[in-house]
Amino acid sequence: MKRVPLRQLLLCTASSSTFSSIRSSSAFVSTTSRVNLPKTTSHQIHSSTKIMASNKNLVVDPFCFRQFNEHDSSAGYQGTVFNVSIEKFEQVVNERFDPSNLQDGYAPFCKHIFIENDFTDARVCVLPVTKENEHCLRSKYEARNGKELPILSRYFDKELLLKGKDESEVFPVAKYLDLILYSREQIIKENAAMGKEAATTEEGEAESAPWGIVSIKAQDIPKELPMTPITAMRNALGKDHGGSGVPIDREKYMEAHEYWKDHATVT
Repeated sequence: MKRVPLRQLLLCTASSSTFSSIRSSSAFVSTTSRVNLPKTTSHQIHSSTKIMASNKNLVVDPFCFRQFNEHDSSAGYQGTVFNVSIEKFEQVVNERFDPSNLQDGYAPFCKHIFIENDFTDARVCVLPVTKENEHCLRSKYEARNGKELPILSRYFDKELLLKGKDESEVFPVAKYLDLILYSREQIIKENAAMGKEAATTEEGEAESAPWGIVSIKAQDIPKELPMTPITAMRNALGKDHGGSGVPIDREKYMEAHEYWKDHATVT
């Protein structure tokens, strides 16, 4: 087999910008479609990952595994599920990572980074409430895992929205992907509070990447959508109940109310 020079391999993998979207609720908002990407060879993925394994800035946190088809938990997830592997996803986002592009989230340990969605068919997951679609609104109590307290959420029923229509008529392709990041320190604290094992690398060592991707959202603007008011309430409950222990900021809560009273996620 002909050997490929390392420099040529690096150029090849660096030019690839392919990947397929959350926690969806802001860890809070879910997206609406499965994303298909062109296939890459296992040699490309394995080689490029090895090159950057020692200096990853971003890794997909286990909480976000449900957004990837390779994990069984994706079967029951109602948001966007990627067919691309986590390994390939991490390769792409690390190639594009620039710390100067980090934007503040709802707490010091939370950041966002936005990537132009010019390489997936992920569609928006939030729609305005109108007289034409308000009959498709539903509500339910739900928890994102077995240790969280269930909360009441409002959402659009996707099947009702699509009745007699093509997906492209209802959900436009998203212009951006919002990667929601938690600091390594915060992830360690929340895992300990919930009795979860610490994340490890493939080599079995403790994960040391400074940022964990806890959710991915597809949207039309390169800035954070307001956290849903009910998610802010759950976060304020504390780590033992699946929150983060961050008190409610009344001003931000009212800003969120102004947005979400006229919008809803799609499930």
